[in-house]
Amino acid sequence: MSISRKENCPEEEEEEEEETAVTLTAGRQTAGRWVLQNRLPLPKSIPTKKKEETFMGMTQQNVAGCGGDGSSGIDMVTNLYTASLPMYTASLQKPPVAPGSGFIKISRRKLLKNLEVNTAQRINSWVDSMKASSPTHTKSPHSLAEDNNGSWMHHHPSALDKFEQIIDASQGKQIVMFLDYDGTLSPIVDDPDRAFMSSKMRATVKKLAGCFPTAIVSGRCRDKVYSFVRLGELYYAGSHGMDIRGPAKGSKYKKGNQPVLFQPASEFLPMIDEVYKELVEKTKLTPGAMVENNKFCVSVHFRRVDEKEWTELAQQVRSVIKEYPKLRLTQGRKVLEIRPTIKWDKGKALEFLLESLGFANRTNVFPVYIGDDRTDEDAFKILRDRGQGFGILVSKFPKDTNASYSLQEPEEVMNFLQRLVEWKRLNCCRQQKV
Repeated sequence: MSISRKENCPEEEEEEEEETAVTLTAGRQTAGRWVLQNRLPLPKSIPTKKKEETFMGMTQQNVAGCGGDGSSGIDMVTNLYTASLPMYTASLQKPPVAPGSGFIKISRRKLLKNLEVNTAQRINSWVDSMKASSPTHTKSPHSLAEDNNGSWMHHHPSALDKFEQIIDASQGKQIVMFLDYDGTLSPIVDDPDRAFMSSKMRATVKKLAGCFPTAIVSGRCRDKVYSFVRLGELYYAGSHGMDIRGPAKGSKYKKGNQPVLFQPASEFLPMIDEVYKELVEKTKLTPGAMVENNKFCVSVHFRRVDEKEWTELAQQVRSVIKEYPKLRLTQGRKVLEIRPTIKWDKGKALEFLLESLGFANRTNVFPVYIGDDRTDEDAFKILRDRGQGFGILVSKFPKDTNASYSLQEPEEVMNFLQRLVEWKRLNCCRQQKV
C-alpha cells in the first residue's frame, strides 16, 4: 500500500476518532519514519464484537503537509482481524519490538497533533542552532578577551604565539596549506556578494602558493570563490569540496599534465537547481533573506534577517527540503545550507587533494587547515585522526573544536601566513649557503 500526499484535507477528516494500534519504536518517533508492516482485510462474516485492532503504520515516505498550515495529509486506515483465524495468523508478520517500545492506542487526531509537535520541535531546534551560530547573539559565549581563566586558550593557543612550536613540528616535512574563504581570508559581511578579500591578503596568498601547495576550500560555488581570489596557481574546492579543480597555471606543485577535476555530486545538479528556485520563491517575502546557488549546494543566508523572522524562515526552508529526502540541511555562520546526502565534506576534500598531490600515504607531509566555520570541523577532525599537521580555528569566541590552534580574525590569519612565507624564504637562503 502506498500513501500519497493529499492536496486538500477536509476538516471533517481531522475530527474522526478512529483508534489505531501504533508501535512507537525508540528513536523512531519522528514524523515520516513509521514502518508499514501488514494490511489485512476484514472478512464481512466476522462479527464486529470480536474484532481486534491490528498494527498499522505508514510508509517511509516523508509526512507532507497539506499547505502552509503544516497539517498532515495522511489517510489513517484501521485494519481489523480475528486472531482465532489460522489463515490470518499464518500470514501476519509482527514488527520487531525495540526495547522500551510497545503498542498503544491513539486517536487519529492525537497522532496528527503528535506529528505537528515533532515538526515544531525540529523547527525550534533549527532556530536554536541558528541563534547559537550568531556570535552577536546575547546568549553567545564570552569572547576570548573575556576568557579570564584562559582555559579555552590553554587548549587552543594562538598560532601566532606558538609559531615556533608549529615550525618545529613541521621540520623535514612538506607543508600543504588549506584555507577557508569567508571569515578566514575575507571578513564576514552582511552581503555575501561583497565578501572581497583585501589586495594585501591576495598578495600574501600568492606568495604562500609560491612556497607551499595551497588550496581554497569553501562552501561557496567554486567559480564564485575564484572570482574573489583571482589566483590561477591555487587548488579550489567549492561547494564544501564537491567541486574540485587544480591549478590553471603557474603551480610548481601540480602533479602530472592532466588537470585535477572532481565532482562527486554531479547527478544532484538538476535537483539543486530545482530546490534553489523553490527557495527563492518561498523566501521572497522575508526581508533580508538571500538564497545563493553554490552549484552543488544551496545557501540560505539570514545575516540580514530580523531574529523575530528566523522561525518563519526555518519553516519556509523545511517546507521545501522535506520533499527531497536525498538532500540534507547543515548550518554555518548565519547560513542554512542544503546539500546532497553523499558522504562528502571538507575533510574528504582535504584527503582527495593530498592524494592528488601525491601525499596520500606519506608520513613526511604536514597539512595545515585554517577555517572559521563548523563545516571546517570535518577537516580539523581528519587531521587530528591522521596525527598529521593541525587545524587552526578562526574565532573571537570559545567553541568546541577539533582544531589545535586559534586565530581571532582574518588580519591575524594574514599575519600568520606572512610569517610562514618569511620563514620559508629564510630557510631557503640558509640551504643555499650550505
